[in-house]
Amino acid sequence: MKPNAGFLSLAEELQFNILSFLSCRDILRCTSVCKALRQTYMSSSELQYIVELNGQGLLHVPNTDDVNIPISKRLQLLRDKAHAWFKVNAHSFETVSLPKNMNYDKQFIVDGHIYLWDKEEDMAAIVPILPKPSQKTIKRDWSPGTLFPVPDSDNLDVFMDPAQNMIATAYAVPDSSLQSNEETIYIDIRVLDNDGVHPHAAGRTLFLSVPPASKDKFFVTESAKLKGFGKHIALLCFFLYPDRRMWQLHIWDWQHSTTSNSVLSDMSLSPHRIDFCFLGNNRLLVVANDLKLYSIEDMSQTPQLLARFLMPVPFQDVRCFLPIDHIDSSPMIYAQQAMYTSDPQNQLLCIITEAGRAYIISTRLFFNLDGMAVAMPIPWERWGPSNTRIFELSGIIHVSGNRVLQAVIEGQSASGPLKHTLHIMDFSPLAVTNRRGLGRVVQEPSSTTDFDEWTGRPVKSLTTSLPYVEIIWDRKLGSAESELTDVWVDKDRIYLVNEKWDHDVVGSADHAIVYNDLDVIDV
Repeated sequence: MKPNAGFLSLAEELQFNILSFLSCRDILRCTSVCKALRQTYMSSSELQYIVELNGQGLLHVPNTDDVNIPISKRLQLLRDKAHAWFKVNAHSFETVSLPKNMNYDKQFIVDGHIYLWDKEEDMAAIVPILPKPSQKTIKRDWSPGTLFPVPDSDNLDVFMDPAQNMIATAYAVPDSSLQSNEETIYIDIRVLDNDGVHPHAAGRTLFLSVPPASKDKFFVTESAKLKGFGKHIALLCFFLYPDRRMWQLHIWDWQHSTTSNSVLSDMSLSPHRIDFCFLGNNRLLVVANDLKLYSIEDMSQTPQLLARFLMPVPFQDVRCFLPIDHIDSSPMIYAQQAMYTSDPQNQLLCIITEAGRAYIISTRLFFNLDGMAVAMPIPWERWGPSNTRIFELSGIIHVSGNRVLQAVIEGQSASGPLKHTLHIMDFSPLAVTNRRGLGRVVQEPSSTTDFDEWTGRPVKSLTTSLPYVEIIWDRKLGSAESELTDVWVDKDRIYLVNEKWDHDVVGSADHAIVYNDLDVIDV
């Protein structure tokens, strides 16, 4: 008789340990092999915790476990938090006022702080929002002339990365000789909370290695976008020539070099027809009439094209949103450390088009490239329908991890402001389980008619089927005195940005006052 030396003959602790090195998918495959392995999985909170994290699109953050909380308790807390999103009390909220002297060209919320930039007034601010007792806070105000290092420069864009305590400012300095219209573009890197030199930066200033035009050509920087993730920061510039437009995307490893050898460029009819975002630490997605996925692992060369995904119709105007541009490049530094963070390979990308469509795309697509040839564009019919859900954009939309918040316009109040209803959609693989009977499961395909953005004529009917679970609030957002202008999700809070109207009488004149505040809802 042969000795029993199979996997099932090992001690249960060894089985748990071996299985814990497998991916979530492989763990679940093992549970379908036999009843014994299924029982092994069901009796292990550690294995279930691995599967739960993956199923919610999360990654475990090393060295953050509280040894006083057993793994079974952490598993239950994780499941309960996911379920809490399906029973949010929309009528329980606190209101916070925002600075009244700023028009916000850029605003985002991270880790209980709102970050604001007013380009025209050359101002910026960081404001803590109802901080929790254990939370470290930061409050900053940049008055005119203090945000950018060179006076009278053309201020292009600002990027703030709270996770790395870093602020980057992009600006253009005209030729001081006044003999040409040439200008030089720089990026200044500083510490976010005190404007000092960043300890991890290769230098205070980043330089463009490739000049945007030769010296005998006239050009003007029309606009720019600055984004970052982890050690990478990128500047997308649009240059206007007398007869054409050109764009260049420069990418830096700002922690190791002040120059960029990683550059993409092309011609474009409009600066609104291209956008980009980082997908984790070594991939970049350029969004235009198609989606081009690049590897930026080797920063000594031009980004390497990995795949090209064709979109179903050409776009005249496109914007892409992936909140990891601002957060989750490393564990939080301003709040007590979380035990998990968003997984760049398992969340949602939102692409908004001028035609009023929101394409919600699973980022899993961009990491599972088996069998996809770089030289051959991948048609929409092959990748799009099963990895995407298209929504008619009537109102405001925001993505965070695997959740989508859409404020849908329901009509107007008697005096004119728009009223909205909030839809919360969970696209995570475990949403159906964690809803525990709440919400509506949407698995059937949906169809939308897309239009040519140049002619306005219907082009084709697009069918998409990425599944999700949806809940709809019973609270109508907006009133005679206010209108919803934006929606954000940050960890376990929902933020509703409202624009409000008031008036002030000075002498015989009645002046209208417009200001913003936040409704903060804990999940």
